Amino acid sequence: MKIVLVAVPGAGKSTTLGLVKQRMPDVFIVNYGDVMLDIAKRMYGITHRDEMRRRIPVDEYRKVQELAAEEISKMQGDVIIDTHASIRVQGGFYPGLPDRIIAKLRPDAIILLEFNPRDIIERRSKDESLRVREAEGEAEIEMHQLANRYYAFAAANAGECSVYVLDYRNKPQSKPFEHAEASADFIINLLNANRKLH
Repeated sequence: MKIVLVAVPGAGKSTTLGLVKQRMPDVFIVNYGDVMLDIAKRMYGITHRDEMRRRIPVDEYRKVQELAAEEISKMQGDVIIDTHASIRVQGGFYPGLPDRIIAKLRPDAIILLEFNPRDIIERRSKDESLRVREAEGEAEIEMHQLANRYYAFAAANAGECSVYVLDYRNKPQSKPFEHAEASADFIINLLNANRKLH
């Protein structure tokens, strides 16, 4: 089974995927941006993910996107693709899963994680990664989540696959990582159900 997992930056996808990997070590988890970066390093000498959109011309960036999709589509077994449904660019949004990409990836499902924007801001404040992130307020994060939802449904339509929306906006955590655990449980149950069918 091939699953695409999407959420706004800093929402906790990596934590969720880490929990999935602990319980299902045979699942292959691939970060779409990392695959693109590997290709961009080879082709353009790019050294950091945040340089890709700034230094690579749009047509070439699209080609890197396509090459990454082709590489990922060849992966066998259960694969979870960590990516973005939409990417914030200069006050607007760029599709992370345009038709030409989703046609190459051919996922079985797209899972969209949504949260209370205050939870996202808190998670981002604790993120010690080296990624450069623009400061966003609650309204901007909510707009990005809305854009993600629209883009995810459009991608699912083009890819003829299911969309699952895990909305935690009105579900405060009673313990740390509760949202990540619930998301991991959902993904694992989906993978196990699919394995029983095959």
